[in-house]
Amino acid sequence: MQIAPNSVVSISYQLAFPDENGQPDIVEIVDENEPMVFIHGLSGLPEAFEGHLLNLSVGDTFEFSIAAEDAYGNIDPNAIISLPKSIFQVDGQNPDDILKEGNYIPMTDEEGNRMQGMVVSIGPENVMMDFNHPLAEKELMFAGKILTIREATTEELDHGHVHGEGGHHH
Repeated sequence: MQIAPNSVVSISYQLAFPDENGQPDIVEIVDENEPMVFIHGLSGLPEAFEGHLLNLSVGDTFEFSIAAEDAYGNIDPNAIISLPKSIFQVDGQNPDDILKEGNYIPMTDEEGNRMQGMVVSIGPENVMMDFNHPLAEKELMFAGKILTIREATTEELDHGHVHGEGGHHH
């Protein structure tokens, strides 16, 4: 069986960014004991990533790079905003344990969309937050192996995610 749209795929991989000499600097390792499992075409992963896996079979290995603009894009300066410190307060107290530069804080916008914001800086009244994807501006270098492939069930396709082993449990 080959990977096609709507296949449930499990992979092991290493993700690296190129260092100043263009050599891979490994930032994430997903091994065979806890593989990444996703539905091809419904994963929310960059299309370029899924495109490189099309037509591969179980046991095949892969190695490819994705340019930043084909991965998570460039930094959007409009996604770096100043927010009043008061919105982070809990019971009138500043949560100093989470308000630290470099911390990612889960937040929700006015429409109820969930997002992660990174604390850039903390002022007396405001907190500068960056809502760009953490991998924006980065070339992604992948090397890995296809572990399993199966057809997604109708329920998985309806829900848009994998159920069962390696997936979501309701």
